[in-house]
Amino acid sequence: MSADDNRMAQRRGFLKTLGLAGGAAVATTAVEASAPLRADAVPAGTARREGQADRLKARYQANSAHVQAFYRTNRSDDK
Repeated sequence: MSADDNRMAQRRGFLKTLGLAGGAAVATTAVEASAPLRADAVPAGTARREGQADRLKARYQANSAHVQAFYRTNRSDDK
């Protein structure tokens, strides 16, 4: 094998390795991106637990600013 053939073989090997590494990186990213994030994926020790009082309190406040803005923007005026 001449020196030119040796250099060409090394270059091919390098490019093949580079291509395989890039493909593996894309495949790994695609697998991670396809999995939806779940609300229960938070580690159990760091999650805030909802107590009995939190479960029973009223959450909907009809007179809050954001609820009033929602109704104002979605009101049908074509009566």
